[in-house]
Amino acid sequence: MLATFLIGLREGLEAALVVGILIAYLRRLGRADALPRLWIGIGLAVALALGIGAVLTFGDYALTFEAQELVGGGLSLLAVGMVTWMIFWMQRAGRTMKATLEGGIDRALTRGGLWALIAIGFVSVAREGIETTLLLWSMVQSFGDAPTALLGALLGLATAVIAGWLITRGAVRLDLRRFFSWTGGFLVIVAAGVLAYAVMDLQEAGALPGPFTAIAPLDPTTGAVAVGWSAIPFGWSFDVASTIAPDSAWAAILQATVGFMPAMTWLQVIAWALYVGIVGFFYIRGLRGRRPSRSRPVAEPRQDETLHLSQQGAA
Repeated sequence: MLATFLIGLREGLEAALVVGILIAYLRRLGRADALPRLWIGIGLAVALALGIGAVLTFGDYALTFEAQELVGGGLSLLAVGMVTWMIFWMQRAGRTMKATLEGGIDRALTRGGLWALIAIGFVSVAREGIETTLLLWSMVQSFGDAPTALLGALLGLATAVIAGWLITRGAVRLDLRRFFSWTGGFLVIVAAGVLAYAVMDLQEAGALPGPFTAIAPLDPTTGAVAVGWSAIPFGWSFDVASTIAPDSAWAAILQATVGFMPAMTWLQVIAWALYVGIVGFFYIRGLRGRRPSRSRPVAEPRQDETLHLSQQGAA
């Protein structure tokens, strides 16, 4: 619930702020009559996200196990790609997002078309909606506890809507830059866990080599798939299911926060480590690049320079 709550809060707050900027700008222009068109676009974006979620949830029951795992792994990879793009997009475009949205409104009002303003509302919310749907669906599949995970997401979205409304009204002040920086780092870890889960799905479907295929290394003593260093690269990296039960609270907390599973293959561990190392490095570097540089103090002119300049002025 905690992981999906934070994801719903972050993504929902981003969408709520976008909607708030658009509504406030239209009212400032005295074009409250255009608000219904904007709301139509926003409603279509929400309906699209809900429709995608319904298709993902109920559309794969007729598939074979391998096909379900293949679809799940592919969609999880898509979710990781979208989240990664969003993280770095927010770093680059966060400062100019308001100006970009207002420019889109200006162009839509200039054209005067009904569909132009509907498209602004739809595009502004659809990206966050689809991204959130894919990420939450992947996490629900990996957790195996859909009601709790969905409840956390709904609570996060509801909190985001209330917080976004209060922020746009000026009733609450929130350091959005710090908020998105910390939650962006959290999303890097979450995306790494979703990537590891996607690798497991693809291994179970036979699309990637692993402990479920014929090339898996075997333990010469037990004949089972090897575990540990001798199992590199297609066996189990570790298996602590006897210590941490897969259905225990500790397993759920670790999986929700750092992507840990009681039994993970070497390909999962390698994919997780590479993602956190590479994406985390560029994310931290981007945060450091956004820090405002201290302005150098302007040197006071010396007394003889002041005198020389005043003499020139008198002349």
